[in-house]
Amino acid sequence: MAPKLMERVCFLLQVKPDRLDEYKARHREVWPEMLNALRETGWRNYSLFLRHDGLLVGYLETDGLAQSLRGMASKDINVRWQREMAGYFANLDTRRPDEGFLRLEEVFHLD
Repeated sequence: MAPKLMERVCFLLQVKPDRLDEYKARHREVWPEMLNALRETGWRNYSLFLRHDGLLVGYLETDGLAQSLRGMASKDINVRWQREMAGYFANLDTRRPDEGFLRLEEVFHLD
């Protein structure tokens, strides 16, 4: 049996510049239920990085992004979190933040 491949995911979103401090504050106190839901649905080594102009870079490892996103979409805690976070982002239109990110192509990995 072939070993299960881990999927490394890097994505971009744009936080509204006038909401940067609020956005950072919200992430200092992520709801414990949300953290548990992320872990339960396969989000590992999940990090967010924020540039001074609002460019948000996210990174995570998972056994499959589509499966992890479906798992989160089925959780009420995620629906509430996404609804509350949507106002922090630019250019989402009617999409939730977890639907509106731009995934980057991995072109190199040291290991």
